[in-house]
Amino acid sequence: MVVSVRLPAEPSRHRVAVWRELRRLGAVPVGSGVWAMPATPLFVDGLERVRDLVGRGDGRVVVLDGRARDESSEATLQAEFNAARAAEWAEFVAECDKFDAEIAKEHRIGKLTLAKLDEEEQSLERLRRWSREIKARDVFTVVTATPADQRLKHCGDILDAYANEVYHAVHAPLGENTDHG
Repeated sequence: MVVSVRLPAEPSRHRVAVWRELRRLGAVPVGSGVWAMPATPLFVDGLERVRDLVGRGDGRVVVLDGRARDESSEATLQAEFNAARAAEWAEFVAECDKFDAEIAKEHRIGKLTLAKLDEEEQSLERLRRWSREIKARDVFTVVTATPADQRLKHCGDILDAYANEVYHAVHAPLGENTDHG
């Protein structure tokens, strides 16, 4: 699909909101105010939010069925789409690395609390949700998804180990009291 968006220059918040939504959807820019995306249900459904945002900004949206006129154009568009997904996967892996470093830091400083465990569980769930969203947009299956899957699994494994440490730290005093009593 080809999506053309026109919005007044001011206020700029409407253009920014539409730009962010199109990026979130996984669309790729092909020109000023012109975006391309596969015609799959995920993208078609996402256009309703774009239409709503454009309407709030007193703009207009034109959605066209698009088909490349030659193999070179098709390859270029697919390469652009794949590059956008590869960038998302790279950012995802970087966030997994940050998660890993955060758990290592908490372990190193001995911060073994239920509150911190809850916070890290929420962070891992955010990573899992993000991975599912990228996979849904990754219709051409960029090969970098496999390392991302491995990094996400690793994050789950290190969180499980951290949870065990927290459990033992929180319950050790209880166990010690019952052993001596």
